This record gives sequence, structure tokens and C-alpha cells, in this order.
Amino acid sequence: MKILMICTEKLPVPPVLGGAIQTYISGVLPHLRKQHDITVLGTDDPSLPNQETIDGIHYVRIPGKIFEIYREGVEKYVQSNQFDLIHIFNRPRLVIPVRNTAPEAKIVLSMHNDMFEPEKIDSEEAMKLLEEVSQIVTVSDYIGNVIKSLYPQAESKVRTIYSGVDIERFLPGNHSSMKHIRNDIRKANGLENKKVLLFAGRLSNNKGVDKLVRAIPELSKKFKDLALVIMGSKWFSLEETTDYIAYVRSLAKKLPIPVVATGFVAPSKIQNWFAAADLFVCTSQWQEPLARVHYEAMAAGLPIVTTARGGNPEVIHPRENGLVVERPEDPSCFAEHIGEILSNSSLMRKMGEKGRELAVSRYTWDRVASELLEVWEQSKTFVKKDVDEKMKAQIINELDNELGNDLENKLEDEKFEEKIKEKSREEKKKKSKEEKKNKFKKEKKKKYAEEMMLIFWEEMKEKSKEENNKKKYEKEMKKKSKKEKKKKNDEEMMGKYEDDAKKKSKEEKKKLKKEKKKYAEEMMIKYAEKMKGKSKEEKKKFNKEMKKKYVEEMKEKSKKEK
Repeated sequence: MKILMICTEKLPVPPVLGGAIQTYISGVLPHLRKQHDITVLGTDDPSLPNQETIDGIHYVRIPGKIFEIYREGVEKYVQSNQFDLIHIFNRPRLVIPVRNTAPEAKIVLSMHNDMFEPEKIDSEEAMKLLEEVSQIVTVSDYIGNVIKSLYPQAESKVRTIYSGVDIERFLPGNHSSMKHIRNDIRKANGLENKKVLLFAGRLSNNKGVDKLVRAIPELSKKFKDLALVIMGSKWFSLEETTDYIAYVRSLAKKLPIPVVATGFVAPSKIQNWFAAADLFVCTSQWQEPLARVHYEAMAAGLPIVTTARGGNPEVIHPRENGLVVERPEDPSCFAEHIGEILSNSSLMRKMGEKGRELAVSRYTWDRVASELLEVWEQSKTFVKKDVDEKMKAQIINELDNELGNDLENKLEDEKFEEKIKEKSREEKKKKSKEEKKNKFKKEKKKKYAEEMMLIFWEEMKEKSKEENNKKKYEKEMKKKSKKEKKKKNDEEMMGKYEDDAKKKSKEEKKKLKKEKKKYAEEMMIKYAEKMKGKSKEEKKKFNKEMKKKYVEEMKEKSKKEK
């Protein structure tokens, strides 16, 4: 089958930022892909591409974080792609939008939290979506019982499939491949020769790690080799310090034992801290669906102390793989149960071994995938009971005419029942045909509108282009006109200047000629006076000097004139 798995809008798949649902999906995919063509639709993340195909699985990522934005993206994607079965995870409010865009697909819903509570979904919408889904898979009996108590009509569709864990990655600390990791972590954090208690989860009031911290002073009086590791942050990869986190830190500073706060640990390295620990403690105060850390602790061979909240006790076999705290609001109850395990090394060892045994035999991903495949197979035969009262009345009236007046007696007749079914199928077929026809018309209109819009925009672009070219041409012409005008003015000015210059030059030449003539006359008079009574040789010498002086004076005068 062609299958779409729709994750939640909060965190991406694969679980690069953590997340129980994201880990669940990634755990089962390698097994499911062998039998079906699978697409995973989830929220986007800067570290991941919007589309990719890995090992034959198609990943599509759309904007998320806010449900309303994510829902729109889901509707758009489902509308443009066809699937035989759509599996929605923990978002019942996506069922109706998905059904409206994929009327023929089978829908399976997986529930990991109390999302059917009245404050989370309108009862009318809940009842409507329960008719649309073929099966509801829950991670614990607790979640299933909550749904059934609110909506008894859903009972036949609810099925618990417990989650799983990677038993090849989460291994006991004494395993050959984990020994050096355990030793390195303990050495680096001052945990050598210590009995290490581990908490793993979000640091919030409903997860209740403060109850464990407040139990330590009582425990440390009896057990001198204790250490505490708190693994987690406010919200997965967010390292923000809240009032609650500040409160837990202030409590931890007063403790007489080593306390290691790791902050957010990448999902790929969580198993190392489980291997470094000796006992796992879950302190949930709220009705926890069933925290997946229980499976991880079991696979790592750790005894478990957990709370009687929600689905947590469902995986605990008392005194075999762990103990359950009935009053988790009281720190002394944690001290009592943790002390009971720590004081009995044989019990502690056996609990760890039993936990590992349960993880290997019951909580592997291939078992989870196998049960999901059964659900998908059963969904193929699901038929929605959607023949409304009006249709029933119409069928009965028509059959009444065909079979006579004694209709009530004939209702028992098999042939009559078969005719009702046949008529119902025909009506359904007709209705489906009409819906397809209307959908086709709608799509055709939409396509036509899109084409017309494209043509309009192309025309507008062309028109805009022409106007731009016209404006550009006019601008160039104005520029050219200005240049030509300037050139003409320059030429006119140049011509006038040249005429004036020529005129001035003629007058100056005339003036210079007159002055030269006058000067020559003066010089001749002076010469005649000086030559009186002079010899021939003296006259010759004097003439030479005068000529030289005349040339120099003329040159000087010419320079001045220029």
C-alpha cells in the first residue's frame, strides 16, 4: 500500500531534537518499509532538507511549530498526493481536515497522550472523527481507557500497542561494547565507585525531579557512596533556565553527594548515560501516558523506581524489574523504594537482568512494527457506517413499493436485507461519483482561473515592459535633444568667438605695423645723428649692433602683445 505517516508539528523526524513520537516512528520505519511504500510528513528543521528519500522512505517537511499553520500544510500536501492509508500520530484534530481532502483513504490514529480530553478537542468533532478512523492505536491501556470512558462507541476500535527500544544501542553497562564508555563517563564526572541514580526527562514540575532531589538527604544518611545524574532540559534541545530549574539547582547544591546535571543530551548519546548508571528513577507527578524512558532503562539493564501515574506501572513487574511509588508527591516514598533496592544487591542485580530480558522479548521495534502491520491490514476492510436516516427512509419507501405493504415482516427476510445493502451501495457509489464530479469541476475551475491569472499577469508584464521601453525612449530622446541644443549653442558661441578674434587680430596687426613704422623712423633719425663724422668701419659695426638690438626689442614687444 501507499502509506502516509503524519507526525506532530513540534519536532522533526528523524528525532534529531529528541521526542517520543519521533523516536517511535524512526524505530518502526526500517521494518515497515519492507512491505509498503511509505512517506513521512512532519515539521521542518534547519538541520534537515525539506524533502529527501532515505532507504526507500520519503520524508517531506513543512512549516510547523504552530498547529494551525501545520494543519494548512498537511491539507495542501494530502490534496495534491494520493494514499491508500494515512496514519496520523497524536493529533486527532487532523482527522477531519485529512478526510475532507482524502475521502477514499483509510485513516488510522495513534494516541500517545490524553488528546481526547474536553479541553483539547470539541466533543462534536471528536465523535465525528471517531466514525472516520478505522482503528485507534494507543501506547498504553491507560490512554485507551481514557478514550473509551469519554466515548464508549470507540471501544471496538481501540488497541494498545506498547512502544519499543533499540536493544542493540541501549545495552547494560557491563556489556563488552559499553564497559569503556561507562568507565570514561564515570571517571570524567567524579562518579567512580559510586551508586549512580539516574533521572532522564524534561525538567518540569509535572516530571517532578525535585522529589528525587529532596529524597537524597534521607538516603545519604544510610548510603555513603551515592551520586545523582539529572539528564534533560526544559524542552528537549531548549536550554532555557525556568523558575523550576533554578529551584532544582538550588536544592541540588545543598546535597552532600555529587550531582551531575547534563542538560540536553543528543538522542544519539543518551544510551551512554544509561550505561553509566546503576538505578533509574522516574518521578512523574502527572498522568503520564507511559514514558519511553522505562523501555530504555530496561534495555540498559537498570532496576526501575517509577510512579503510579497513568500508564507507567503497566511495564513494571513489582519486585521483578522495579518498584512503583504509590504516593509520588511524597519524597520519603522515593527514599523508601530506592533504599529497598540499594540495600539488597542481589535484588538489584536480578531486577536489572529481568528488565533486559523483558526488553529483548517484548519491547523490540520489530514487534511494534509487526503489530502496526496487522492494524494496517485490518484497516483495508473497514467500511464507514455512513448510511444516514434519510437514506434509510428513502430505501425503505422504494422497497415498500416493490415488495408490498407487509414491510415490517419482510425486514427479517435475507433477500430484503440484501436489497437494502445493494441500494445503499448504489447510493454510496452515486454519491461518490457526484463528489468526484464536483471535485473535478472545482479543480477544472481552479485550473482555468490559474491559467487566466497567468495570462493576465503575462499581459500585464508585457504592457509594463512596453511602457517602460516607451518611457526609456522618450528619456533618451529628451537627453539627445538637450545634447544637440547644447552642441548648437557651443558652435554658435565658437563661431562668434572666432569672428571676434579675427577682427581683433586684424586691428592689432594694423596697430603693430604703424608702431613699427614709427619706431623705424625714429631709429633712422637717431642713426643719422650718430653717423655724422664716423668712419666706414665704425658705421658698419654700429649698424650690426643696432640690428641686433632692434630684433630683440621686436621679440620682446611681440611677447607682450601675445
